[in-house]
Amino acid sequence: QVQLVESGGGLVQAGGSLRLSCAASGGTFSTYTMAWFRQAPGKEREFVAGISWIGGSTYYADSVEGRFTISRDNAKNTLSLQMNSLKPEDTAVYYCAARRARIPIGIRTANDEYDFWGQGTQVTVSS
Repeated sequence: QVQLVESGGGLVQAGGSLRLSCAASGGTFSTYTMAWFRQAPGKEREFVAGISWIGGSTYYADSVEGRFTISRDNAKNTLSLQMNSLKPEDTAVYYCAARRARIPIGIRTANDEYDFWGQGTQVTVSS
């Protein structure tokens, strides 16, 4: 069982930056595919970015490509999301998610393909 705890959310003006972190415990972090999702008010939770278990592959939603960067440190059991050039439409609760190694391999984008979730951290971008 993996426990995930997000931090780093807050209020920022449009054009600003934030860095989210996710601390993992209770499992073998290095074997999990990791991802960030977000959920805006009144909307479904959506995929933001994912990273393979050794960090060699990343994948981004079109809406954040070129502005957000996902990374992981397997030695420290942490996942990060650097968010630059933030827009009001990035306002959401951001969730860290972990997927056990299994077939199909690769970075998955659907909610139900992830096994463990954090409680989320609020990001608010003002215009």
